[in-house]
Amino acid sequence: METKTAVTQLGALAQESRLAVFRLLVRHGDEGLAAGRISELTGIAPSSLSFHLKELSHAGLLSSRQEGRFIYYSPNFEQMNALLAYLTENCCAGGTCELIPATRCTPSRAAR
Repeated sequence: METKTAVTQLGALAQESRLAVFRLLVRHGDEGLAAGRISELTGIAPSSLSFHLKELSHAGLLSSRQEGRFIYYSPNFEQMNALLAYLTENCCAGGTCELIPATRCTPSRAAR
């Protein structure tokens, strides 16, 4: 991952509402949630939520799909794992670190 991409993604997550939305979507896995349901669960007004979803999507952290008249958002686990790998690649001077799990999040694991 390039540093510029990491900065963009971290910047998108460096806001309370966006971080809450992203964490909520990670819990729901690949199926994601409709924008209206995200608004209900987070208490974020739909007009504000639209802005936050756009920022997370622009950073590559969310994917969206349309089903009928609803748009569903889900986390981009590949990008999330790439960001985590970028942040930890120099951990413990490049050696094995027992403090950080070697496993990465997968959609099936997140949905459990």
